[in-house]
Amino acid sequence: MTHILIVDDNPDIINPLKRYLTDHSLRVSTANGGKSMKAVLETSSIDIILLDIMMPGDDGLVLCRYVQDKYKIPVILLTALADDSDKVVGLEMGADDYITKPFNPRVLLARVKAVLRRSQSDSVVVTQQKKEISIAKFDYWKLDIHQRELVAEDGMAISLSAAEYRLIQAFLQRSQIVLSRDQLLDLTHGREAKAFDRSIDNLISRLRRKIEQNPAEPKIIKTVWGGGYVLTSKVEFS
Repeated sequence: MTHILIVDDNPDIINPLKRYLTDHSLRVSTANGGKSMKAVLETSSIDIILLDIMMPGDDGLVLCRYVQDKYKIPVILLTALADDSDKVVGLEMGADDYITKPFNPRVLLARVKAVLRRSQSDSVVVTQQKKEISIAKFDYWKLDIHQRELVAEDGMAISLSAAEYRLIQAFLQRSQIVLSRDQLLDLTHGREAKAFDRSIDNLISRLRRKIEQNPAEPKIIKTVWGGGYVLTSKVEFS
């Protein structure tokens, strides 16, 4: 299930567009500006962003550049500007496409599918770029991203299951940010998240037994009562 983020400060656009895309079996999150957009990106796995250009605070062009610099997520700009020069600027800022308001939602959906196809065709290149980052260091552990192996300072190596690896990756990419159970399920299980329900608690217990000196009093992955969990360590990637 493709996860789309709509960023627009106009509820008359967001609400009907969300209903339409949801009716076409797409998962939709919304944000009404740059601050809320960044909050969603920190805690959710987003496949594509529909981003309005004209908004208070940071406009869509600034936010588009931010997304491309930090996340490399495909962006379609929603613009009321008819001048081609404005659209060119948007594309130069890293947007993958643009559509002019008012728009037919069927046309928008077709654009979304086209951008996603192009993005998926570039996946080999993206994978090669990601291979440049192979080690994540936190606390007294080092994660070998390619071998999916944790190595302690004393050289002791611990293998991870696929689920444990996805979980530690989610924490490492969002260190010192409180993540709820639902967010962790989304980040580790994607569209199958509901089927796993509260298995995150069990998975975290297993991971703590592997990485904590005293799993009964965890220092690396702490529980935030009423909030979820947080990786307290600073992370260095190399």
